[in-house]
Order: sequence, then structure tokens, then C-alpha cells
Amino acid sequence: MKNRIERDALGTKEVPSDTYYGIHTQRALENFPISGMRTAIELYHAICTIKLAACRVNAHLKLLDKKKAAAIGRAATETVAGKFDSYFVVDVYQAGAGTPTHMNVNEVIANRAIEILGGRKGNYTIVHPNDHVNLGQSTNDVFPTAMRIALLLLVDGLLHALHLCEKTLQKKSKEFYPVVKSGRTHLQDAVPIRLGQEVGAWATTFSKLQLSLKGAQKRLLSVGIGATAVGTGINTHPQYRSLVVAELRKLTHYDLQPATDLFEATQSMADFVHLSGVLREAAIEIVRINHDIILLSSGPRTGIHELILPAVEPGSSIMPGKVNPNMAEMLSMVCYQVVGNDSAVVNAAQAGQLELNVYMPVIAHNCIMSVRILTNALLAWEQRCIRGMTADKEQCAMNLDKSLGLATFLNPYIGYDRAARVAQIAYQQHKTIFQVVLEQKLLTEAQLKQIFDKENLTKPHR
Repeated sequence: MKNRIERDALGTKEVPSDTYYGIHTQRALENFPISGMRTAIELYHAICTIKLAACRVNAHLKLLDKKKAAAIGRAATETVAGKFDSYFVVDVYQAGAGTPTHMNVNEVIANRAIEILGGRKGNYTIVHPNDHVNLGQSTNDVFPTAMRIALLLLVDGLLHALHLCEKTLQKKSKEFYPVVKSGRTHLQDAVPIRLGQEVGAWATTFSKLQLSLKGAQKRLLSVGIGATAVGTGINTHPQYRSLVVAELRKLTHYDLQPATDLFEATQSMADFVHLSGVLREAAIEIVRINHDIILLSSGPRTGIHELILPAVEPGSSIMPGKVNPNMAEMLSMVCYQVVGNDSAVVNAAQAGQLELNVYMPVIAHNCIMSVRILTNALLAWEQRCIRGMTADKEQCAMNLDKSLGLATFLNPYIGYDRAARVAQIAYQQHKTIFQVVLEQKLLTEAQLKQIFDKENLTKPHR
């Protein structure tokens, strides 16, 4: 492969002649062969969108030659569309603030623009990555703005997944409402509950999670583009900031607004910490629900087995016929990862110093990963787990009949102490509450049938 020679402040370096990135990206490839994970493509595309908006504004302000601006605009449009994704190659773990990722974009767009204008890649006298593509910009305002744009789009997908799960659980709640079963507190017998009431509570949780996430998403609409290096806006036209935000509104279709304090916007990662915290909350709540589903579906012969989950694959390499709650287990693993990602975000955010937080790349990586994997996991869980979930009505009825929690309904008729004695005898003699009351002649069969009428077991009455 032939190479071209490029030069920067540190000297010269060979770059593959057919590649669209340049010397800064080449140095990053050599300096940071860390994880094998590239910076999220959504973040790259968001940076490209900013480049498109900036070149249009700079051309309008007559700071950028029209031909150069047209070429940069075309190149940026192509990169947003994904045509040059293979040239976005910087590792997640890189130089502080994300300068290598930012320069990767600047170089790819510059070299594509040079090509559009009839030049050869690397001839930066035609279009320069810094002087032209990066005109009026800094990594310190571009990178956090791109983080916001990328996450706004990704959060939309997560909101859709949460809404889909909520609607499916609401449907199951109605389907399961006639099924009365034993409630459980402390994992011990408690008073009855309808399976539909139990599942309906899960749907309510998913509704609340959407409200929390929408609040976090709204905070992402305030962007610090135009702050440049430290918040002063140095090297920008006085109108640049308002115009570039307006252009980004058109390109992204989000109601982006200029940050009220550019210095704070450059220093603080609080909005991303808030988003990550909401994702952590979602993960914790989803695991709670998910583990209830796993527990209620345990069995099929030696567990609770009040829920039946769809079988998606054989569950064991040694035990024939075994089926496991695979989709639920997958979702829990994803949620554990989201909680872990939040720890990385929190630590990186508090490590910001003075005018800049240089740990933006790891904050971006973990926030984007959390939203992406939680979205994909929930979509798969909804489709392959809860959508096909059914109730084992016979098992629910059998467990209810055996429940010692039914003794609670005797309190108004025979008192707490005598009802407790009934529960003890029923447990010791392996009998039902109904049987013991009749044997002890505490109440008549007609009275018991009225007391234990299933229509009265799950609502206030006396």
C-alpha cells in the first residue's frame, strides 16, 4: 500500500494514501490501541452534523469561501449519511476531551472536500481540517454538543422501547385480571392479589420511567456550541453562536437552545450525570420486575410457576428438556451493565477541573452504551418474553387455596389471636385454612364461602 506524507507540529508521518483520515488520526491509532472499541458512530455522526451547520453559518457570515463551504457541506452530508463510517477509527479510550475523535472527523471531511474540489487527499492547501472544517470551533464545545445530539436521538429509541413494554404489560394486566393468586411479602404467604394487579403495577413503573427519562432528555437541549475553548467564544463571529444553534435545530429537528452560561456548559457534565442516573434508576426498577417474573415462572414442577414464559431455546447442555428464562436473564445482565456504566460516568464527571472536563469520551461512551443496550434488550424482552407470557391459572388457584395468608380474612370474625392459631394448625397439619376453621367449628361453611368469595379477596371490604 502506498503512503502519503503528512506534517503537523510534531513532525511528519506516513498515512495510507487511500484513507480519508490524516496525521492526527494516524497518531491516535498508534497511541491508543486500547480496547478495540471505536468511538460510537452516533457521536461521530453528531459531530459531522455540527460541521455541516458550522460551514453553512460561516459561509453566510462570509468567513468561509463559498466553494470550500459547498465542498465541506457536501462532505459533511455524506459522512452523516454513513458513507465514510469505516474511516472513523479512534478508540473509546483516547486523549482527553475527545480531540482525536474530533480531528478524525475534521480530517475525513477535509479530505473528502479536497477530493470534491478535484485535489488529492492530504493537500490541505485546498481545504484544511483546522482552518476551514473546524472554523470557529473547538473540541471543547463541539464534543459535548455532539454528545447531546447523539443522546437525544438514542433516548427517543429508549422511550419507544419503554412505551412498548408499558403497553404490553397493560394488555397482560387486563388479560390476567380474573386470576386471583396468593400475594407474597418477605417471600412468605400474604393476602391474595390479582395477577392483573401485580402486572399492572409493573406497567405503572414503566410509565414513570418514561417521565423521568423525558425530563433528562429535556436537559440535553441546552447546547454550549460557540463557547470554543473555555467559554469566551474566542475566534467566532458575534452572530455565530445563535446562527449555528438555529441551523442545528433545522438539521436535528430538536428544539436546541444556546446554553445560558457558556462557561458552565464547558465545565459541567451534570446533565449527563443526571441522564445516567435516570438510566440507573430504570435498570434497577427493570431488574426488580424482571426478577419477579423469573421467580413467578420458576418450576415447572418444583417452583411457583404462576407465570409461563415463552420457550426461546433449550436451557441446558446436559439436562434434556430443560427450558430457562433466557430473555429475562439477558435483560438483567444488561441492567447490571447500565448500573456499572453509571459509576464510570459519576467518577469521570466529578474529575473535571477548572475550565474543562477532559473525560468526556468515557462519559459519552458509557451513556451511549447504556441507552443503546437497554433499548435493544427491552425490545427483545418485550417481543420474546412478556408478549407471549401466560398465566398458569390452575397453579395460581392451588397456591391460593394453600396460602396461610387467608387467615387474615378471619380477623373480623374470630379475632387476630384465634386466626393466628388457625394458621399455625394449618401449617403443622398440612391443611388449608378453610379445613381447619370447619374442623374447629369456628365458622360455618356458608360463612366461609362468603368470606372467601374471590370477588372480595382483592378489594377493601369488611
